[in-house]
Amino acid sequence: MCGIVGYIGDEEAVPVLLKGLKKLEYRGYDSAGIAVLGKSGLLVRKSQGPLKSLEKLIGDETARGALKGTMGIGHTRWATHGEPSDINSHPHTDVSGKIAVVHNGIIENHAKLKAWLVAHGVSFRSETDTEVAAHLIDFHYNGDLLQAVQEALKRLEGSYALGIISESDPDRIIAVRKESPLVIGAGKGENLIASDVPALLEYTRDVYYLEDEEIAVLYRDQVEFYSREGQKLSKEISHVDWDAGAAEKGGYEHFMLKEIHEQPKALTDTLRARIKTYGAKTINLEEIGFDASWAEANRVVIAACGTAWHAAMIGKYIFEHFARIPTDAEIASEYRYRNPIYHPRDIFIIISQSGETADTLAAMRMAKKSGARIIAITNVVGSTLAREADLVMYTWAGPEIAVASTKAFTTQLMCLSLIALQFGLLRKTTTEAALSGYIDALEQLSDQARKILDGKENIQRFASLQFNKAKVFFMGRLFDYAVSLESALKLKEISYTHSEAFAAGELKHGPIALVDTSTLVVAICTQCALFDKMDSNIKEVKARGAATVVITYDGVDYFDKTADEIFRIPRTLDSLTPILSVIPCQLYAYYCAVQRGLDPDKPRNLAKSVTVE
Repeated sequence: MCGIVGYIGDEEAVPVLLKGLKKLEYRGYDSAGIAVLGKSGLLVRKSQGPLKSLEKLIGDETARGALKGTMGIGHTRWATHGEPSDINSHPHTDVSGKIAVVHNGIIENHAKLKAWLVAHGVSFRSETDTEVAAHLIDFHYNGDLLQAVQEALKRLEGSYALGIISESDPDRIIAVRKESPLVIGAGKGENLIASDVPALLEYTRDVYYLEDEEIAVLYRDQVEFYSREGQKLSKEISHVDWDAGAAEKGGYEHFMLKEIHEQPKALTDTLRARIKTYGAKTINLEEIGFDASWAEANRVVIAACGTAWHAAMIGKYIFEHFARIPTDAEIASEYRYRNPIYHPRDIFIIISQSGETADTLAAMRMAKKSGARIIAITNVVGSTLAREADLVMYTWAGPEIAVASTKAFTTQLMCLSLIALQFGLLRKTTTEAALSGYIDALEQLSDQARKILDGKENIQRFASLQFNKAKVFFMGRLFDYAVSLESALKLKEISYTHSEAFAAGELKHGPIALVDTSTLVVAICTQCALFDKMDSNIKEVKARGAATVVITYDGVDYFDKTADEIFRIPRTLDSLTPILSVIPCQLYAYYCAVQRGLDPDKPRNLAKSVTVE
């Protein structure tokens, strides 16, 4: 995944591009570059490394006014083809250096196209798939950039968001999207493109969302839209109403720490509008529109990737517990390549924080072709997932900038809990009387999460003693096993610690062979009926020399004589504990990364949203 920005207007382009790239840097840290079109022609500057490397490179030129121009494109890269380097950085140009292209996605037939272009005398500079697009557009250029782009698109296969400028067309930017996000910002006397809305908010809140295979032509005073075949299109403008300040650090050292602390508010925001308080409390999911036909469903399938898949696993337990309906949690990247069995009345729930995860979108489209009803859970209004699903439930978590997801995960669990409870009521597996108690428990989660955060110094202290462990294993049973998977992912994502998770009952089926004095074992123990079993597991790893920490409820002294350390969370329903028990693990991962001198917002080799396979 990469970040794209573009600007055309009356202002100097370089400051606008750099500000936009700073808002998108979470989309890639391998390199950054800009191309600016001014009186001296097309100027391209790019550098390996984070955005500050590019700023240092062009600092003197910018100060001298040598990079003047009111139209340009910019890019921050997460490498897919070709190692991170100055040459492989975007923008890429044609042989003459008159056409510049920035690209997010993967051109799957780039090798075939490259061979064809080389046979036609084209010389390549980089190892990237993107350079093919620049040369292909130039090959078809006959005085009309838009026509050249349309001809090039006929040959391109794969996913792409493209921003294109040409020295020969100094009054317009061409933008194209296929299976990679691209947003058009409509300003006054200026227009912009970006991979994500935060890059636009300083300049406009009026945006157009490009659909697959649509082309936008940006002039200073207007934007035109075309189909891939050249038919002119009419598109409605959308207004972004969330607070731009939500995408700033707000005094926290890192976005990740800020977003961990935003979870109480995010949980409240996700829940508040969905609870009716007139008379007896009940759940109001008008956006989904439950009706009698839902009671006839055979099965629920929840598909997602990464952290969202861990939410799907917990969702499986929640649906089977409250609604008593068979539920499958599917890894979307596996599901899309299987030959899955569909049932006529399946309900598919698709989860993606960004709403742009490539494998998740592909799984959704497969399910949709089968005739299944699609419910999307996403955090981004106007995302591809939100637009293509039959029904959408937004998490209202606010912008999540850090690569490692935190508040998106817990609010996804809130949404799944609400759907499962409403579904259970419809199927008569949950009573009205019981529902009131469940709602009370949901409403308490925000304050309970805040209480855990108030005690974060204990976790910080523990991390300062344990951050250099060679191996960290997380284990639990039922809901706690799913939280263990998410917790291990957080630790490996941002601290690069070898961490694994397993169902505690599987300890003796292999994992215990790896346990020794270099190991920390985190035992998540919130399923009260299984405390005896967990206590035995903890004693087994301690006997092999492992350090142990337990996450359990306030007031539980069951593990006091067994564990080396205990983190306690407020008591709630066993089925809701994942929303709370994951928070100490998020904090532990964060503090381990900081202790190791790493930037938790920008983990190596990772990007926020995986928009390519």
